[in-house]
Amino acid sequence: MTLIHFVILALVQGITEFLPISSSAHLILVPEVLGAEDQGPLIDVMAHAGSLLAVLVYFWRDIGSVAKGKLALLQGRITPGGRLALLVAASLPPVILLGGALFVFDLVDALRSPMVIAISTLVFALPLWAADRYAPQMKTTEEMSFKDATLIGIAQMFALIPGASRSGVTMTAARALGLTRTESARFSMLMSVPVIAAFALISVIQLAGEANPAAGLGAGLLVAALSFVSALGAIAVLMKLVDRVGFMPFVIYRFALGGALLIFAT
Repeated sequence: MTLIHFVILALVQGITEFLPISSSAHLILVPEVLGAEDQGPLIDVMAHAGSLLAVLVYFWRDIGSVAKGKLALLQGRITPGGRLALLVAASLPPVILLGGALFVFDLVDALRSPMVIAISTLVFALPLWAADRYAPQMKTTEEMSFKDATLIGIAQMFALIPGASRSGVTMTAARALGLTRTESARFSMLMSVPVIAAFALISVIQLAGEANPAAGLGAGLLVAALSFVSALGAIAVLMKLVDRVGFMPFVIYRFALGGALLIFAT
């Protein structure tokens, strides 16, 4: 891949990672559209590392509260930060178990096709619209139950389908359960921290098996930096946009993208 390909890849990863439009779909399509080879595990690791750092920076207060809360849990005390940590933990088992099974049985690539992306982009736009249109906005993360967190975690399993969007399905589930738009986006992004970290770990394992794992390190660092900057901007835009106008702009985008992909795939 050329330098311009890496730049485009990093910007696409950063911008789409936390928007409900599926970053994995866009990352699969970038090499297809540009006519380039797959970027490889090193670039995947660096792109996701940049996105992960963006979440940690934007939500540094929440992350700090969670970290302190974990220490308090070890002392037998439950603080708001500790409870938030437990809610995130309750949401993780479904996607980790299913994702691990797909990885072990080498089924991840079986879903990476333009047709699958097109269909899931369209199909999962409908519940996002319906949940945002009809569900009440009455809960914050402080009022969430562990049942709510588990149900959002079950919804996150659909994120393993390219085009479904991890942030999209988790925000949809959160809104359907009555969380406000801003709190749905906030909890979805906090959920992303261990998920992105797990994905990066898988990529590191793949990278360790390569003959020359250090190849393209300079390009990888550039990708990480650009992914961080673009992801940070995307998070800021998302948090302001959903509070003012909701998720409809992303629903419209998904229908446009899905339609274009159907034409491309046929």
